[in-house]
Amino acid sequence: MGSDEKYLINRRKQIERRQRFLTVVSIVSFFGSIIFSAVPAIQQAMNPPKVAVGSPENSLEKQAKGLEMVLQREPENQVALEGLVNVRLNLKDTQGAIQPLEKLVKLRPERQDYKVVLGRLKKEQNKSDSQTNNQP
Repeated sequence: MGSDEKYLINRRKQIERRQRFLTVVSIVSFFGSIIFSAVPAIQQAMNPPKVAVGSPENSLEKQAKGLEMVLQREPENQVALEGLVNVRLNLKDTQGAIQPLEKLVKLRPERQDYKVVLGRLKKEQNKSDSQTNNQP
């Protein structure tokens, strides 16, 4: 064997070693990136998300404030008025529900359900007012 052949054989072995080294580094990098992206996803799946638990009244009060803000911008927004009436009724705030319901009756006089609920609320309000006045 001549020196040229030895050189070519050594050169080929060098190239093969580099290729093996790069292949191993690529495989390790590939699996490492999979592990680093999979571990947080698995941890998140195993731990349920923490949700702030608040009282239903607190949530209803937030809804009422949001609806009031809408009504400041759009005083005749019927959806917001109806939502505010429902929220205040859920909060057992009869007095607070009467005002937006009166506005709904003015905006939609053909809606008998609004009139019926308004009459019932005013009757309840009168009962509670008379009971508070009769107590010493």
